[in-house]
Amino acid sequence: MFDDVAERYDLTNDVLSLGQDRRWRKEVAKAVDARPAQKVLDLAAGTGTSSLPFARTGAYVVPCDFSQGMLRVGKRTNTWLPYTAGDATRLPFKDDVFDAVTISFGLRNVQDTDAALREMHRVTRPGGRIVICEFSHPTWTPFRTVYTEYLMRALPPVARAVSSNPDAYVYLAESIRAWPDQPALAERLKGAGWSKVAWRNLTGGVVALHRGVKES
Repeated sequence: MFDDVAERYDLTNDVLSLGQDRRWRKEVAKAVDARPAQKVLDLAAGTGTSSLPFARTGAYVVPCDFSQGMLRVGKRTNTWLPYTAGDATRLPFKDDVFDAVTISFGLRNVQDTDAALREMHRVTRPGGRIVICEFSHPTWTPFRTVYTEYLMRALPPVARAVSSNPDAYVYLAESIRAWPDQPALAERLKGAGWSKVAWRNLTGGVVALHRGVKES
């Protein structure tokens, strides 16, 4: 499915989020706080757009994605990035490798969320951190109702206008509605071994940034 939307993926996300995705990614970069020479694993990196802010800090960033099509599109633009094909539930990396692991708008598309969280914990070094940026549940009830209506009614026709595979975005809308709320995802992080778990809402809870640390 993601291979089919790769060519216009970044443009479609920008349109569907009304430009908010750029702000969200800036907040992810701040939360990850990558430093020179640190190793950062960017999961569900798609074309690698999300990896660029980490690379600009001097960190060594590995964009990793299950979709070969996404990686091919990204490699055409950013040939220097070490794009890596990988399943989030069976990561092709050794234990305790990365200073930070992050995933933006991809965790809800992994079939076994808990296995992915455990794998991210495994490949993170002791003292390292995780940052998850994912669609979530708006905290204000009237806004949540409007948001849900947008997802199921407005998103498909907009996707048909700008996406190479609009049916994929119907699935994405449904997956957002079914995703756990902020406290529930925090509990799953704790269950996977992460400590100091916290979250911060963006855009009224449309998106949430969850953070955690691997104990030394």
